[in-house]
Amino acid sequence: MPKLAINGGPSAVTEHWPPWPAYDEEDKKALVEVLESRNWGGYPAPNRKAREFAAAFAAAHDARHGICAANGTVTLEVALRAAGIKAGDEVIVTPLSWIATAGAPVMVNAVPVFADIDPDTYCLDAKAAEAAITDRTRAIIVVHLGCTVADLDAFRALAEKHDLVLVEDCAHMHGAKWRGKGVGSHGHLGSFSFQSSKLMTAGEGGIILTSDDELAQRCHSHVNCGRKEPGYDGFEGLVFSGNYRITEFQAALLHSRLRHLETERQLRQRAAEELDRRLSEIPGIRPLVRDERITHPAAYQYIFRYDEQAFDGLPRDRFVEALCAEGVPADGDFYVPIYQSPLFPVTADRFPAIRERYGDAIGPNSASCPVAERVARHESVWLHHALLMAGPEGAARIADAVAKIYENRSELL
Repeated sequence: MPKLAINGGPSAVTEHWPPWPAYDEEDKKALVEVLESRNWGGYPAPNRKAREFAAAFAAAHDARHGICAANGTVTLEVALRAAGIKAGDEVIVTPLSWIATAGAPVMVNAVPVFADIDPDTYCLDAKAAEAAITDRTRAIIVVHLGCTVADLDAFRALAEKHDLVLVEDCAHMHGAKWRGKGVGSHGHLGSFSFQSSKLMTAGEGGIILTSDDELAQRCHSHVNCGRKEPGYDGFEGLVFSGNYRITEFQAALLHSRLRHLETERQLRQRAAEELDRRLSEIPGIRPLVRDERITHPAAYQYIFRYDEQAFDGLPRDRFVEALCAEGVPADGDFYVPIYQSPLFPVTADRFPAIRERYGDAIGPNSASCPVAERVARHESVWLHHALLMAGPEGAARIADAVAKIYENRSELL
């Protein structure tokens, strides 16, 4: 008689997980207010709701300025353009992220340079990044990944040493703090996404944070078709850009949801801590290393490390299938190395700046990041933050399901 659900046994988890996105009556009121105002769009820019939300979100993350935009992809592009990144400049990036992290340099006709990740945190490794610096390097984009924050002390020192622009990709880290200061405010610019799966969402949307007055003005101009309006007309020259504005519906909903960010962050933190404790007791399962300098942890994806050998050679992907069958939605290859992604068909005939480094195209063999490749194909297991909204009790159910698979792994071999 099989015990594992994938083989016909009973599921370890039968309860429903909390739905995402979440909303309440105040969120409905905020949307209706915009509807009835008939002031729906992003122009004049920033419009009233966008201005209010940007100020509140920036303050919550200890930055002086917030600039709302259409999504978390264009926020990265705008950040690079505002910082003066030009054709042929090199931008160091992690390979383990969504394609936008490396796509932003490509879209401004710069050159992404991939450096490997830290095996304990899965974030960009500072030593690998420094080894990748050349006389053409102008910026570094660090990604705070899943449930960890990149070593901001090391990257700030590195950026200062080599006179580089430091951009924080915070798409996973709403509400997190490093040494008591919000992520997105440590680098020159920070980028957040409000896509549907994120810790805060309006379906789509994004925001750039900075404490530099001129960078903020340039970002506003880039978001608003290159216009120079009162409040962001104090920089020299003109910019060529497009319409990357956010709508008032999105901004109103985000401002309303900001009320819940810290409460939800704390709930996820308690669940993540319980998962850390329980999973550490299971052979072959290791949580990512928690840096004590992360004073307010956040978790868009709870990630743990899976050791195939400890499971007698059971492939990671088969383990993930079994975990899903037990009632715990999970991913293995949530991210693959960007240069190996079919969603990253970057060719020199369209983006000529890459030709000198990569030839005709960036492809699967264009970079060597063995840690990222091992993690993506064999080691990482990802759990969406909605599961953490079930609190420590939900975390215990997840751990029980993992332990059940370990104890009955012979059924899968």
